[in-house]
Parts: sequence; structure tokens; C-alpha cells
Amino acid sequence: MKLRSMDLNLLLVFDAVYAERSISRAAVRLNLSQPAVSNALARLRHAVGDPLFKREGSGMIPTARAKMLRDPIRQALEILERGFRSDEAFDHQHSTREFVIAVEDYGETVLIPRFIDWLADVAPGIHIEIRPELSSSLTRELREGTVDLALDYFALRGEGFESKCVLTEDLVTLSRIDHPTIGEQLSLDTYLELQHVVITPRRKSRPMIDLALDKRGLKRKIALTVPHFLSMPTVVQRSNLLATLPRRMAYIYADHFRLKAYTPPVRTPEFPVFMIWHDTLNEDPAHRWLRNHLMAICETL
Repeated sequence: MKLRSMDLNLLLVFDAVYAERSISRAAVRLNLSQPAVSNALARLRHAVGDPLFKREGSGMIPTARAKMLRDPIRQALEILERGFRSDEAFDHQHSTREFVIAVEDYGETVLIPRFIDWLADVAPGIHIEIRPELSSSLTRELREGTVDLALDYFALRGEGFESKCVLTEDLVTLSRIDHPTIGEQLSLDTYLELQHVVITPRRKSRPMIDLALDKRGLKRKIALTVPHFLSMPTVVQRSNLLATLPRRMAYIYADHFRLKAYTPPVRTPEFPVFMIWHDTLNEDPAHRWLRNHLMAICETL
């Protein structure tokens, strides 16, 4: 099937029938007659070479081929809709738009709960999908629009990408509250004597605390490496291991898991947290609304 020879209005018919599961309801939604919708659907079936929908009772059930086409067609229509409504205000109070945000557990712990709590009051129809991992395909997903925003410690370089620093962080070390070795302050000797739980490094970068220790010719004793920050507080709570992690996250864990927070005995520079998106969404009112309010929440943290 050649796209250039296809009537793209047929995609609107497909989208309406898929959503309504009914020819008559799709006709009302599109402000067309039922015969016009039936005729358009027949043309699309011929072009695709698949029935797309089968009658079952009083409704229309999508075929496997229709299910495969649903997401790319909906995404294409959303991109077109954004382009034509770029000068309109975003009605967040009545919107049912879905936003996909890629974050690691730092964002899930520190930012997303506050944002969702606020969103429930001001835009209850909006749906947020969180991608828990920043995958190697993030660049492509941002470019294609399957991910709207990402939060990461690293700016995304390259043409078409926007990276804005929305937070700066430093480090805090956590221990169990009744740790037998540590007093009111955590000394460097104690820090090096005890064992640590650390996060699996992303990319080829090393944790800042280890870089700072390296400059002194020192090294931590690593007892456990975990893929997510979220597992650290439960490990620390039930062992004598230490965990060094971003300050805002550390204080949340300290509160919920009854852990003791210490200033690390080695100074490290602050590090940024970036909000990342593709510049094709710069003028999208809904996306701009999302960005601005997430940035505003970051400023209150």
C-alpha cells in the first residue's frame, strides 16, 4: 500500500470506529452519515487487505491487524492535531491527554508524587505514564514522540533536543538508625571501614563520591551493587551497610524507613538534573503547560 495514493481521511474513520466500536457512533463523532462511514471503512479495508473490524453482537471488534495499526495511526493524528492547534490555549481542566515521562527512580521518588498530587486537583482527566528506565532508545522515542519528557542527570546532546537544568543535587549517606559503629557524625575512617551498597553505574560514568575518594587515593568497600535506588533503604535498614545517594531522595528514604542521614565525609560538587524533550514540541500548548508546571514544582523542592 502506497501512502501517497491513500485518502488520509480514512485514518480519521478508522480512529473513530476503533474508539466507538460502532459505525453509527463513529458517524455521530465525525458528523457524517452512516453510509459515508461504511463506505470509507470499505475503502480502507480494501487498501489494507484486511477486514479490520468484525461484527460481534451490536458492536465492532478490531482484528489483529487493526490492533497493530491503532497506535501508529493515533500518534500520527495527534501530531497533526498538535500542529493545527498550536495557537490555541490548552484546556487542562477538561483534557484527557496522556503524557509519557521517562524517569529513573530518583524522579519517581522525588518529583512524580508531588506532581500527581497537584495534577489530581487541577487536571483530573490527564493521564501520566511513567517509563521507569531511561533506555538506549530514548533519543529515538523522544524524536518520534512516544516519550514526551525525560528527567536525567545527563543532558541529551544533539540537534533537535532541549535539555534544561531544573534541579541541582548533592549527596547524603544513609545508615540504619541504630548502627553500632557510627555516632552523631560520620568520619572518613568509619566511611572507609564500613561496607557499602551502590547503584549499578549507567553509561561509563562513576559515582561522584568515588571520584572524590580517588583524588585522595582512597576507595570504598563495595558489598552490594543494585540496579535501582529503591532497593537501597530496605538493605540499609536491615544491615550495617551504608548508602550514598542524592539528598532529596535520601531524606525521603530516611523519613519513611527510619534511617539516619549524614553528610558524607568527602566533599563532592553539586550535580544537575535535566528535563529533556524534543524541540518539535516547543510550541505545543499542552506540552508547554506540562513543562512549565513540572519546572515550577522543581523550584519548590
